[in-house]
Amino acid sequence: MIGRRAAKGMLCALSIVALLAVFSPAEAGGVVDETGRRVDVPPSPRRIVSLAPDISEILFALGLEKEIVGVSQFSDYPEAARTKAKVGSYVNPSLERILALSPDLVIGTTNGNRREAGHKLEKAGLAVYVTNPQRFSDIYRTILNLGRITGREAAARQLVDTMKKRVERIVSLTASCRKPKVFVQIDSNPLVSVGRNTIYSELIAMAGGRNIAAKAFGKYPRYSMESLISEQPDVILLSSMSGRAFRKADLDSWSRWKDIPAVRNSRIYVVNADLTDRFSPRIVQGLEEIAWILHPERMEPQGRQAKPGRKK
Repeated sequence: MIGRRAAKGMLCALSIVALLAVFSPAEAGGVVDETGRRVDVPPSPRRIVSLAPDISEILFALGLEKEIVGVSQFSDYPEAARTKAKVGSYVNPSLERILALSPDLVIGTTNGNRREAGHKLEKAGLAVYVTNPQRFSDIYRTILNLGRITGREAAARQLVDTMKKRVERIVSLTASCRKPKVFVQIDSNPLVSVGRNTIYSELIAMAGGRNIAAKAFGKYPRYSMESLISEQPDVILLSSMSGRAFRKADLDSWSRWKDIPAVRNSRIYVVNADLTDRFSPRIVQGLEEIAWILHPERMEPQGRQAKPGRKK
């Protein structure tokens, strides 16, 4: 026989267990996304819409080609992404196009998608999971999270492990090298760079360089040519975040600034922005590319994407 007090305690404990079972995230499909919101994700999503190119790349890398029914306008990698229905830009996704696809899961990002767009999709009854990568290591987390909610956990772990090994190799190869001063141009009028607390700045550091804009104020500081000359960058990377391709004229415009070491030594390069601005598995290729530019003597000439600026 158990005492009355013990019996009450057991009853209370059983009640708590029962409540936990009723509201178990695994059973209800509820997960917490990267912004802290609870989302009712179906156990095995079969109709997924991606609202950003980097999300699309991750989903394809996880083997979800059949489950993807719609992607954002500039989702162009891999090639199969071009064949998917387009749901508008990642800044202004079309609610009508998305609803027409009857998705059971919509995946967006804080890096480009407007919060209002997500609210509209939620009000329409859709499950909207939002990613929030702000640091390089967050990309690993996002891949693992997307693998978890789509039933591709093993593929996600394998992908992250492969990425980490490639990153560790680059960091190891460049650790003892002299750190050249690097300036990244993402716009020319005005002259804009990438400052501290950006993933691009992390890429430069991991590749064995020093981002001269890391000490500037703000994420995307503006420069006058006079202030840039005073910084004396050894390498200039042209990487258009606006999506506008750099022309030969953009390269030639640097020719008259011979006071800059990067110009004088013909160390100006156009970098494929898709490899550095999209927070997807291909960002490791972007890291390898930057490392090749900064330390060609330490890197194997494989998978090179950057184009050197030719100075007369």
